Amino acid sequence: MTTNEKILNALRSAIKYLENSVSALNKGDENLLADSVWHGLAELEYVLFLFPMILLSESDFEWKPNSELKKMETGPVLSEAQKLLEKAEEYVVNGKLLDAYKSAYIARHCMLKVQEDLAKKKRETLKRK
Repeated sequence: MTTNEKILNALRSAIKYLENSVSALNKGDENLLADSVWHGLAELEYVLFLFPMILLSESDFEWKPNSELKKMETGPVLSEAQKLLEKAEEYVVNGKLLDAYKSAYIARHCMLKVQEDLAKKKRETLKRK
């Protein structure tokens, strides 16, 4: 399996986990939401690990996520991450690897924000008990 195929498979897996995350959010199942976000992030970390192996000639790999991200609720952040990963998948298929890497990198920030929000909510709930 080529590196591009590994990236594409991992992106598709991350997208499925994001779909599960959105479904869990809509159902109000925080455990499934946290689990799906964690697994999606694991797939995304693998993608971001693989990209530099094929993009060695590029020098600047730091992109900033949308500054409004910190203010957004979980649902819209998951939707943004899903759109970015779908774009990344499309870019890989079309051979636009740097664009795919950028989309996946920013999607990772979105998913990390969701994970941080879930952890914060859980801590607050435990403090109240």
